[in-house]
Amino acid sequence: MEATLVTADMYIVFGLLALAIFLFVSDLLRVDLVGLLMMVLLPLSGVLTAEEAIAGLSSNAVVSIIAVMIIGAGLNKTGVMNLVASQIIRIAGKSENRIMSVISVTVAIISSFMQNIGAAALFMPATMRISRQLHFSMSRVLMPMGFCAIIGGCLTLVGSSPLIMLNDLMQGWWQNNPGAVEGAEFTPFGLLAVTPIGVALLISALIYFIFFGKKLLPDDACDLDDDCMDKRLMEIYGDEVGRGFELEIPLFFPEQTLGDLKIRPKYHVTIVGVAKTDGYQKDLSPTKDSLIQGGDSLWVMSSEKNIRKLVEDQGWIIKPEFEMFAGDNSPDESGVIEGVVIHHSNLSQHTMAELDFRSLFHINPLAIVRGDEIIMEGINVTELQQGDTILMQGPWKKFRLLASQMDIALLHEIHDEELKPERTRCALFFLFLALFLALIVQVKLSIALLAGALGMILTKIIPADRAYEAVDWRTVFLLSGLIPLGTAFETTGAAAFIAHSVLAMVGNPSPLLLMLVISLLSSFFALVASNVGATVLMIPLAMNMAVSVGTNPMIAALVVAVSASNTFILPTHQVCALIMRPGGYRTKDYMRAGIGMTVIYTAVLMGCLKLMFGV
Repeated sequence: MEATLVTADMYIVFGLLALAIFLFVSDLLRVDLVGLLMMVLLPLSGVLTAEEAIAGLSSNAVVSIIAVMIIGAGLNKTGVMNLVASQIIRIAGKSENRIMSVISVTVAIISSFMQNIGAAALFMPATMRISRQLHFSMSRVLMPMGFCAIIGGCLTLVGSSPLIMLNDLMQGWWQNNPGAVEGAEFTPFGLLAVTPIGVALLISALIYFIFFGKKLLPDDACDLDDDCMDKRLMEIYGDEVGRGFELEIPLFFPEQTLGDLKIRPKYHVTIVGVAKTDGYQKDLSPTKDSLIQGGDSLWVMSSEKNIRKLVEDQGWIIKPEFEMFAGDNSPDESGVIEGVVIHHSNLSQHTMAELDFRSLFHINPLAIVRGDEIIMEGINVTELQQGDTILMQGPWKKFRLLASQMDIALLHEIHDEELKPERTRCALFFLFLALFLALIVQVKLSIALLAGALGMILTKIIPADRAYEAVDWRTVFLLSGLIPLGTAFETTGAAAFIAHSVLAMVGNPSPLLLMLVISLLSSFFALVASNVGATVLMIPLAMNMAVSVGTNPMIAALVVAVSASNTFILPTHQVCALIMRPGGYRTKDYMRAGIGMTVIYTAVLMGCLKLMFGV
């Protein structure tokens, strides 16, 4: 098998590919800027026309991602994702591995009959909400979910573009090579022919992340664009105000008021919640007159040393994690925020007790900052002055009320959005409309999803401005720049040159070794170009090579289609690019976790070929 001659355009493409990989690995440029750089350099070098270079902006994949992000934001606005998150927690409990497994399997199953990017994007808001609510690292869940969404495309023959194209490409080869396989007729693969391989790959991915995920995946890290306000407040006030704990009061404890206990003056501890009767009664802004008794649970805020002094003196118990207040303590529901008493404010020269601040707004003052002084004792009877900073804890919706009615300037953005649960049915209608158009009517995916997204905007489930904010433009520009690089890799003949050269070097291998080479080549082309391009290029080559060594060409074609989903080492796959920014990942994180996943994927695929087809 002869390799084609290397052209100048091929050298340029190889050079640009090497530059892109270097920039990804070195983090010299943000990934979206690398994509834009490729979009500019390809037409300037003459490899592609300007129209081809910017075609990625209007590609089916990019438009689909934009639409799915808007649909996800609309579902989030109605509270649907709250329900999804609560159901997953109910099923999986609070174990990080169980949560990761349930989410990953669910997304993989959905990905088996719809585009994996759609499945991942729809579940990403719920995944992020669960991570925040249970206070574990989002980065430990999003990458396993993304990888399993990609693998889920191998569960059925309609789960990914390469598998959808498989039978047609094989039939075309069979018609162009009559008699290549003596005595054999072309019989297309059935819908579930690939399912055993897909299940084995999915199980191996889950085992991989369960045992090695904590070592391979990063902890959440703050980026310049990320919301790190909680960490900043901890750095400033951590020694005094501390963080939240849930305490259990033993049954023998006598009934007393918070005022009688003098908890704040003695221990510098703030009670921000009291739960009675197993959580059926909650007071999230208790006052000095609030009663507590045996069997109650308390939500308190202070430094750990102050809390331990309190429970030691009172005989109370620190719970290992939040139980009664788990939902209320979610960053999506409540938080800590700073507010400044502004010039000519009505708060000035008054105390919080005079204003009935806590009872009126259901917000808990934690401290008053005046100059370099942090006032913890007697803050309810401290006369406020212009310029004072009040550190407060409470539900986000209560902060909205405070900002609208009091002369106080909140220093941070309020995290929550006002939900529209009454629009849930309408939002679900547009989601299912998009799925119906894509799966049943066979409308192009991007158009079907845009129809659903536009429906949510026109019916005011989500405002148009919020829809634009919901789109992660970094992901959009990253993919838009990588798509023309993949196009150049194919149209210049660079991909064909590599494939012919490698297969020529292999010579006359054993069937299993040939399948391994085909799998690795297909994975490489899918990683740096596109899975569709890799499939179209490799299936005819693989089938010809299979015939030459006397093995089944259809198995070789199946290896190509399945291996086209083995794209984990770089964030070039649509799903990997989608989760990159929310998960706080860098290219080195994909390489660290993706190399192991690629090796396992290839080994499991080869094992399935040996067991199922006797290769």
